[in-house]
Amino acid sequence: MTKSDLIDRVAQRATLPKDKAGIVVNAIFEQMVDAMDKGERIEIRNFGNFTMRKYPGYTGRNPKTGNAVPVAPKRVPFFKVGLELKDRVDHKR
Repeated sequence: MTKSDLIDRVAQRATLPKDKAGIVVNAIFEQMVDAMDKGERIEIRNFGNFTMRKYPGYTGRNPKTGNAVPVAPKRVPFFKVGLELKDRVDHKR
C-alpha cells in the first residue's frame, strides 16, 4: 500500500474528499515524525510502538579498499509490533 492508496481508503471510509483525507493523513505522519525527532515514544494501542534507537559510533571498513572508516553515532526509528496486530496478521484471531 502506498501513501496515495492510504489517502484513498481514508477518504472512502470517512466519506471525505481526497484532498481533505490527504491533509489528515499528512498531519498524522508529520506529528509522528515530530514526536520521534524529539525522542518521544509513540504508542498506538493494538498496533504497535515507535521508538528511537541510539547506536554508538564505530570503526567500519571500506569493502573496496579495506581502509578503516569512522562511522558516526546515529539514531534510527524502530517499530515494535503489538500483540493484536501480530496475531491478526498471523491469522490467530
